[in-house]
Amino acid sequence: MIKNILTNKCPRCGKGRIFKNPNIYFNFGKPEMNESCPKCGFKNHKEPGFFYGAMYVSYGLTVGQGIMTFLVASPFFAERFDLRIIGVIALVLILLSSFNMRISRILWLYLFKSYKR
Repeated sequence: MIKNILTNKCPRCGKGRIFKNPNIYFNFGKPEMNESCPKCGFKNHKEPGFFYGAMYVSYGLTVGQGIMTFLVASPFFAERFDLRIIGVIALVLILLSSFNMRISRILWLYLFKSYKR
């Protein structure tokens, strides 16, 4: 299942794509989702406002990435709490924002997928 999430695959069949562009990692354009899976017909857009909950997933990812960036970058600064690290964290989070939005929608779909066919 993790491989399907990271490769933008349908939660039901694992073959069709959720987003029209296969590259969810380095795509800074507007995300375009398929209305349904081209292979099995799984409906990606459940109801209006369905993906509002994905914002919470994106927030959790962003907080985790910010903490990891701080832990990785802090040994490169002389002081424990150097304010220049805020710029590094902000840069990393801005670069990952497009990825976070896409992966959070995929995770949200996987979280609420129906196991019925």
